[in-house]
Amino acid sequence: MIVKTMMSKFARTAAVVLGLSLFALAQADQPAASPAGAAPPDAPSATPANAAGNLTIKATGTKVGTINIEQAIFASNEGQRDFQALGKKFEPKQGELKSQSDEIESLQKQLSAQQDKLNDEARDKLVKQLESKKKAFDRAQQDAQEDFQGQQGEIGNRILTKMAPLIVKYAADHDFGVILDTSQQWPRSPVLWNGPAVDITQPIVDAYNTQSGVPAPAGGAAPKKPTAPGTTGATGTKPPATKPAATTTTPNK
Repeated sequence: MIVKTMMSKFARTAAVVLGLSLFALAQADQPAASPAGAAPPDAPSATPANAAGNLTIKATGTKVGTINIEQAIFASNEGQRDFQALGKKFEPKQGELKSQSDEIESLQKQLSAQQDKLNDEARDKLVKQLESKKKAFDRAQQDAQEDFQGQQGEIGNRILTKMAPLIVKYAADHDFGVILDTSQQWPRSPVLWNGPAVDITQPIVDAYNTQSGVPAPAGGAAPKKPTAPGTTGATGTKPPATKPAATTTTPNK
């Protein structure tokens, strides 16, 4: 089972948080167009000023910039620290799923090697045992992935909420009028192509690290995206077992 990436989740959250932040900037210092106490039509339910960190900067820039929100979250010192801790938290579950996967693979090999020698009753018993273990593995894998992704999303959204005001301030300070998220590639992203000169990902990471005060992880290794338990690419875990071998064999003489 291929685990869903965090890109879409972070991209949706980024659009909401940054959208509210930029709305606050656009409205800052502008005279009220509605009578006192009357809310404008279709106003966001959340308070834009709060989402923007109560900034009162007027958006007057004209440049277009880009940021990879997902990369900024993972590359921040806080992100590396918290995602690494999450990975360690799920290591026991990873081990359980690996054991289940290995057991299924062993039964598959046994069935493949012996199915021509087994009678119908023995073969059916082995097939049912294999199917039962595969169903149990699939349920455990799905539960672990959903739990992991939920906690992963909470970490990412928490960091993004604190990072959004920095993005808005950086954009205003450097004459940017639009910041586009490049976490996803075109055509899912509106950005067809962009050069490094307009990308503000690293400056935002640096600013966030300064603000958070979280030290860089020891070792200086490049940040890696955590992988959900039981998925391809997770350390020490094999892909989900393949479909059981066909049960139609030549009858025993």
